[in-house]
Amino acid sequence: MFNNIKAVLFDLDGTLVDSMWMWKDIDIQFLNKYGIEYPEGLQESIEGMSFSETAEYFKIRFQLMESLEQIKEEWNKMAWHRYTNQVPLKEGALELLQYLKENNIKAGIATSNSRELVNLIVQQLGLESYFGSIRTSCEVEKGKPSPDIYLLVAKDLGVKPEQCLVFEDVLPGVMAGKNAGAKVCAVYDAYSAKDTDVKKEAADYYINSFFELPVF
Repeated sequence: MFNNIKAVLFDLDGTLVDSMWMWKDIDIQFLNKYGIEYPEGLQESIEGMSFSETAEYFKIRFQLMESLEQIKEEWNKMAWHRYTNQVPLKEGALELLQYLKENNIKAGIATSNSRELVNLIVQQLGLESYFGSIRTSCEVEKGKPSPDIYLLVAKDLGVKPEQCLVFEDVLPGVMAGKNAGAKVCAVYDAYSAKDTDVKKEAADYYINSFFELPVF
C-alpha cells in the first residue's frame, strides 16, 4: 500500500478523529433555535461541502437572516466544547502518524471543517509536528468531491498527486482523492457505515482501523 507513496493526506472528521457523531446534534440544536425541525437526509445533502458552502446551503434552504460569517461563528462556538472535551483520535491514528514521521513520509490534512476548529483539534491533540500542510476546503474553489483540496495539499508538500495516499471516511471525500489522481483508502466510521459497500467499490483499499495497515 505504501510502495512509491511520498505523502499521506488525511481527511479530519471521521478519519483522524471520531467526531462525525456530534454534527447532527449541532445541526438539530442550531435549527431548533429558529423553530425549524431537522429534516431527514440533511447530513447526506451537505456531505463533503466546505464549511462556507455548508453555511450558504443552510442560509438559502432555511431562509436564515444571519450572514454566512455569523452562521459559521455560531457553529464554531457550538462545536468548541465538544472538540475540546469529547473528540478523541481514531484508533491507530497516532501510531500511523509516528510511523510516517519515522520513515520520512510527508503528511497533510485536507478537511472540510473550519480553520478555527481544525487548529483547535490539532493543538488539543498535540499533532502539529506531524503535518507539513493543513488546509481547509474554504481555501479552494470547491469542496469535496472536487479534487481541489487534495491537489492543494499535495502541492504544499511538493509531491505529485499520484504519489499520495489519501485516507477518507465518506464517499465525497473518497471521490475527491480519486479525482485528484491519488490512491485512496476508505476508513470505517459509524456515521457512514451505511455506505460501506459503495466506499469499498470506489476506493483502492478499505480498513476498519488503522491498525489493519501493513505497517503494524
